[in-house]
Amino acid sequence: MADLSARDVERANFVFSIYDFEGNGTVDAVNLGDMLRALNTNPTLATIEKVGGTKKKNEKKLKVEEFLPIFSQVKKEKEQGNFDDFLECLKLYDKEENGRMMAAELAHTLLSLGERLSDAETETVLADCMDKEDDDGFIPYEPFLRKLMAYLMMCHNYQWFSNKDVLPPEVNS
Repeated sequence: MADLSARDVERANFVFSIYDFEGNGTVDAVNLGDMLRALNTNPTLATIEKVGGTKKKNEKKLKVEEFLPIFSQVKKEKEQGNFDDFLECLKLYDKEENGRMMAAELAHTLLSLGERLSDAETETVLADCMDKEDDDGFIPYEPFLRKLMAYLMMCHNYQWFSNKDVLPPEVNS
């Protein structure tokens, strides 16, 4: 935890206080992933589970003294990504280096790499975020990625407003 700056500790304490719904100095570990994402990290589901996140409410409670080292550990993780990282990945499929990739390759990527999406999830993401294919089956990938990130944030906000178990977008630095 020594690698956390005073500002990081302040932000982590703020996020912790928001998720301390009962005001008793504890948070439910089911919210751990949302708390970490609110602190500008992007842990995978496997990482969240590895550091103590749970899938069901009231299985485990965390105190701030337990949360800070978890945040520190996740902050150091290399298995995360941001917009620029994801954009660089999609550029690998841009054989003509013109900002376009085959829509079929995008669908295949979503179905088979990383934390794979189901067929239904992939169909929803493509329908909501992908521009119409051109005659050759190509789409611009940067607008897709921007729409996807906005879509995910919108879903995140909807969850927060509908069940109060999720923090709104991010606590920015």
